[in-house]
Amino acid sequence: MATTTATNSFLQRLIGAAALDSAIYEEVEADPAATPQAVVVVLLSSLAAGFGARGLGGVSIANIIFISIVTLLAWATWALVTFQIGARLLPEPQTQVDVGQLLRTIGFAATPGFLRVFGVLPGATIPAFAIAAVWMLLAMIVAVRQALDYKSTARAVAVCGLGWGLAIAIAVAIGLLFGPTVS
Repeated sequence: MATTTATNSFLQRLIGAAALDSAIYEEVEADPAATPQAVVVVLLSSLAAGFGARGLGGVSIANIIFISIVTLLAWATWALVTFQIGARLLPEPQTQVDVGQLLRTIGFAATPGFLRVFGVLPGATIPAFAIAAVWMLLAMIVAVRQALDYKSTARAVAVCGLGWGLAIAIAVAIGLLFGPTVS
């Protein structure tokens, strides 16, 4: 007789991902059907950044779209750099690299980015973005550790820290080159 394992709902996965629950990241890693859910998480997180940036003062619709796109590109850069570092430069012997698995887990690691929408509140922009960034980094560490089958959390910290730094540098460069002027 075949046994089946119940999967968590999308909301349960979001809550588990935000709670840094490694079992949720393992579930998402193993479930190819979670790919559309991961895409939705990344898109909503990017939109939250765009809307939250309104707290910086009078950000137009065009700027919200621009900030959302830059945030999405920063996430994609972070994912690509993390894959390259984690799979090619710092793999462990048991590391099995599957891009889909990594992207699903990293996608759900963007869940804390939903908090950035609270940046729209006066005085909350910087704290909302700072808290979300640190929380997303912590979620990314758990996601990378699970997706790349690392035994060492320290290795996941190194991979994510390097990727995070490079992604931030690229996002800042894009923002400076193409972003709106602030007066």
